[in-house]
Amino acid sequence: MLTDKSLWLTTTGALALGMLAPAALAQDAALPQAAADDPGADIIVTATRRASPLSDVPIAVSAVSAQAMQNSGASDIRTLNQLAPSLLVSSTGSEANASARIRGIGTVGDNPGLESSVAVFIDGVYRSRTGAGLNELGEIERVEVLRGPQGTLFGRNASAGLINIISKAPEREFHAKGEITYGNYDYWRLSGRVTGPISDSIALALDGVWSKRDGFYKLVDGTGATVGDTNDRDRYFLRGQALIEPNDALSIRLIGDYTNRDESCCGAAYIESRERLPAAGGGYTDAPFNRIAAILAGQGSVIAADPYDRELSITPGRDYVSKLKDWGVSGEINYDFGGAKLTSITAYRDYKSRDYGDYDYNRADLLYRDPNTYRQFKTFTQELRLQGSAFSDVLDWLVGGYYANERLTLQDNIRFGADYGRFAACRLMAGAGATSNFTAQQLAACGSGLATQPLIAGTQANLNSGLTAAFVNAGLPPALAAAQAGAISTGLGNGLRALAAIPGGTGDTASIYRQKSENWALFTHNIIHVTNQLDLTLGLRYTHESKRFSADFNNNNATCAALQSSALPGIATNPQLGTAAALAGGILTLGCLGNGSTSLNALDLHDRISDGEFTGTAVLSWKPIDDLLLYGSYSKGYKAGGFNLDRFQLGSTGLNAIPAVFAPRTNADVTSLRFAAEKVDAFEIGLKYAQPKWSANIAAFRQEFKNFQLNTFNGTSFVVQNINGCDSALSAARTCDSGDVGPGLVSQGVELELSASPARNVRVSGGLTYARAKFANRLVGSGDGSVPLDPALFLLPGSINSNAPQLVTTASAAWTPQLGSSGLSALFYVDGRLTSDYNTGSDLFPEKRQDGYAIVNARVGIRGKDQRWAIEFWGQNIFNQDFTQVAFSSPLQSSSPATSTTGQFAAGAPMANQLISAYLAEPRTYGITLRGSF
Repeated sequence: MLTDKSLWLTTTGALALGMLAPAALAQDAALPQAAADDPGADIIVTATRRASPLSDVPIAVSAVSAQAMQNSGASDIRTLNQLAPSLLVSSTGSEANASARIRGIGTVGDNPGLESSVAVFIDGVYRSRTGAGLNELGEIERVEVLRGPQGTLFGRNASAGLINIISKAPEREFHAKGEITYGNYDYWRLSGRVTGPISDSIALALDGVWSKRDGFYKLVDGTGATVGDTNDRDRYFLRGQALIEPNDALSIRLIGDYTNRDESCCGAAYIESRERLPAAGGGYTDAPFNRIAAILAGQGSVIAADPYDRELSITPGRDYVSKLKDWGVSGEINYDFGGAKLTSITAYRDYKSRDYGDYDYNRADLLYRDPNTYRQFKTFTQELRLQGSAFSDVLDWLVGGYYANERLTLQDNIRFGADYGRFAACRLMAGAGATSNFTAQQLAACGSGLATQPLIAGTQANLNSGLTAAFVNAGLPPALAAAQAGAISTGLGNGLRALAAIPGGTGDTASIYRQKSENWALFTHNIIHVTNQLDLTLGLRYTHESKRFSADFNNNNATCAALQSSALPGIATNPQLGTAAALAGGILTLGCLGNGSTSLNALDLHDRISDGEFTGTAVLSWKPIDDLLLYGSYSKGYKAGGFNLDRFQLGSTGLNAIPAVFAPRTNADVTSLRFAAEKVDAFEIGLKYAQPKWSANIAAFRQEFKNFQLNTFNGTSFVVQNINGCDSALSAARTCDSGDVGPGLVSQGVELELSASPARNVRVSGGLTYARAKFANRLVGSGDGSVPLDPALFLLPGSINSNAPQLVTTASAAWTPQLGSSGLSALFYVDGRLTSDYNTGSDLFPEKRQDGYAIVNARVGIRGKDQRWAIEFWGQNIFNQDFTQVAFSSPLQSSSPATSTTGQFAAGAPMANQLISAYLAEPRTYGITLRGSF
């Protein structure tokens, strides 16, 4: 475990060693190859939609060159973690919905209705979901990571920052290159590029990548024998480009790309399977067995002792499948009128992914997504910018407009497996008290079906006798007490039998969500040169967004409809019935899981939201000397609202007196799926100092988020709430007046970036980020304070956001000495990232906490004259550090929401037995790369 103190000491030592040892500088290589070989070159970035040296841009931005990405072994944006300390990119149940965070802020979860707080642009084209950046990138020129809200120039959905990827354009001279890589896990990767002119005014380029690898997890059967693997790789990428420059004033760049993935993803391993009991004086002890794990064992599940053995057991025939086709075309036109320059970027993209298979992450057949599940985005975007200078170059002005039209289709078919009914009935009968109602052997027999019906009969009999005694003690005549107890216990027994008998395959047969989004914006961004040293930047943007939502459900769960029309809702809502009421509520909840019912088929859901928002920025920057830039800024960011595309939350408003699943849903419930726009006010001061041989950047920031869109999986469904803080004390209903509502999440801290070339062929760089992304002490779940915080989020008030380590440091070092006088050179490269402790679950359960860790990559090789060829040996995560990307509550695998985590012990929970699963990070990989060009 790395403590904050040890991280500081290790960071200081690593940076000191980096300054003395050979190093590779991620931000010291510039765009042209000539500049890349010049350690004094300053990389050119387009963070302000103008080509400017990095050291002159008054924005916190990290620029990573193609050479730095190559040295680190990056093929997608995840490896940027090693080079940009304020960035954290992770993937979860589907790489289609990866999550990126900047300064501890991002959007989590596998819900396509939520757009990312960290925008991704590739060649000027907005990608509507972060997962697009997890595709192969091909030949790139650089990647820019802009920190803090970027709403003025880049529009909505950049409230935390953005990742701007610029691919390598066609070249005027013929050039071809290729590389082949082989590594452990039978990893193969082939990539190549050819470019050159076909006339004086037209140059073309074609680049492609193919990669294939075995899975990082073994799939094992009940005996432990290997039957397959998962989390493999099988993908290819193609991109063709044309650069047309008929004269000096006109430039046209056309790009078409296609990505195909046919993989098995994504498995998860159990990291917590104990049943914990509160101990006197604090802490906890372990129960002899976990009642949930005992039921699963009877259904064939095997829970590995060590998750990092990477052995998974899933339902036979429910392999994880991840198929993706992502293609698009774009055209960028630049025309110089002399006094002004016009830029037009037009693009169309079609992104479709199919991710299905086992959904309970164990061998028991509880839940699965069927092969008809998919999500698709069809997006058209158009941007126009006109920029120039006026008043003898005192004003550098820019005006523009933007339009986007996106159609999202989601077919999400979640079905019950053959074991679900028995599991649900056995889970309820086991109880949620300090001790299980049955032994581990009885529960296993219940799960397998051998003892399910006898245990239901016994439970019914116990309920009958207990209720009879309670009614008699309450004063009812014995005959009446027996009659009422018999009716209630019979109803509960029949409910358990109906639940246990739910057929496999019950659920969604063709449930489709559709969302049509349209937005347009007008913006201006102007730099006023007050003096030769003092600049004032003023920017403003107005965005108007409208979204139309519709859903068409097709569900065959007739059991739910029968349960809802029985006496169970009346029993469940009678608090005087105690455990009988709780059991009735459990039967309804699990029998109608996620509102799944044939009654959904009659619904015709339609809704629409429309919103307009001003965002902007003001920056004052001063260069007292040519090498030093000081700046202070304010910016306002915005992230669009939308709809929670999940029937599980239909009718759940946060104010329900009676749970939504107790009754059929209606069309009026559609508004419960809305969530509001996220807004941020950000303040920053910074310093940039650049010398020919070294540079330093420092930034201090504070970002205040209102209506922060939080998506969390509570073990049953994805809950979306807008998180806000309250200045006053909460009411008894855990709400507050609208006038007292303030920011719910504040991220503040400092960032430091250092780079140097202390000697010929030696480059070093390092970065350190201290970011404290903390929730307010009093939280509510709406912008007007009328909705209380969801009970699953009870640990959030006053805590640090998930996946937001407070301290991160990165360092890289490279040495490229000449070998003799023939032009040969060597490469010695290492980079590392040190991360302090953080919690990987958005509900902040202590079971999901990740200790601090260090990741180190290395590469050594020999290169020919002018780098025409190279042989390199590489390793990533060379010390095989085990760590979790995201931990989550295993679906349905706890006795109740109130007994999920040890964090509930302070509130009186008798035990905690939620099984916790995790998407593990990649293990150590290593291999060899051969590279050639001409």
